[in-house]
Amino acid sequence: MHSIGWTLIVKRGCFCSKERLNINGSRYTVRERLAQGGFSLIDLAENVSTRRCYAIKRITCHSIEDQNIALREIENCRKIDSEHVIRVVDYELNGQADIVINTTSTLFIVLPYYKHGSLSDHLQLRARKQDHMPEAQILQIFLGVCEGLRAIHETKPVPLAHRDLKTANICLSDSFEPIIVDLGSMTEARLQICGQSDAQRLQDEAEERSSIVYRAPELFTVKTYCTIDERTDIWSLGCVLYAMCYFNSPFDPIYERGDSVALAVLSGNVNIPEDSIYTEDMHELIKYMLRIDPMERPFIYSVIEQTHDLIQKLEGRV
Repeated sequence: MHSIGWTLIVKRGCFCSKERLNINGSRYTVRERLAQGGFSLIDLAENVSTRRCYAIKRITCHSIEDQNIALREIENCRKIDSEHVIRVVDYELNGQADIVINTTSTLFIVLPYYKHGSLSDHLQLRARKQDHMPEAQILQIFLGVCEGLRAIHETKPVPLAHRDLKTANICLSDSFEPIIVDLGSMTEARLQICGQSDAQRLQDEAEERSSIVYRAPELFTVKTYCTIDERTDIWSLGCVLYAMCYFNSPFDPIYERGDSVALAVLSGNVNIPEDSIYTEDMHELIKYMLRIDPMERPFIYSVIEQTHDLIQKLEGRV
């Protein structure tokens, strides 16, 4: 008798100790930890009054610079209006970051929660059964990703680039529409690199923020005098389309073997599997985006146009 009562109290006790967050007057109960990175983590939380679930990202900032970078994610997010790019529901900054007196601040960002997870999760499930997505379905999802990317590249007053586009940063909504997430690496798209220090800074930034197997060639060895633009994302987009067909980025196997991804990317040899079930047009669309010279790579409009053509062609065939 006593023991049952005791377990109930203990269970209820644990339940009550679930962390509560108050963000701008809205109260949330943390349900579980979804992800954890260097200075940020994401929890699944329920709004106490509406019972709706959200993903709450918290970023610990150690300096004013960190804080500004974190707040820029929100600012950038607000400039983009697309159903294929994540929206910030709410946010709050607590504390004041100061390196000198060793204080930190925490930025809480309330984001929509996508229970289907990411495109990467979906592809991993399919990979286990070698269950390739039909071409028409790939193109529909891919078109949504392109529309989201177009909204990022068309941001006013200056175009932005995502800089870390990959299947893990594309979530799937309840109706299986793609949504580009994690805008923390987003930056002004067009940069004039003038000199060695500019080049080194961008290269270091790319190493820190852009996943190696989706990173554009021009970000591996940044030239001392050059222009970088939003077409870094087009390269990543090509890797995403490849992964939608074959479950992984074209450079994943090289990374897993421990060979140099930089060398493989800069040599531009993209291996289309011999037993590919997809049309030659699909292979061409992938290669169209994976051109080593960024100046030969298409802008997002051309990719969308090609994708539309391919969809029409497929429908004609059906």
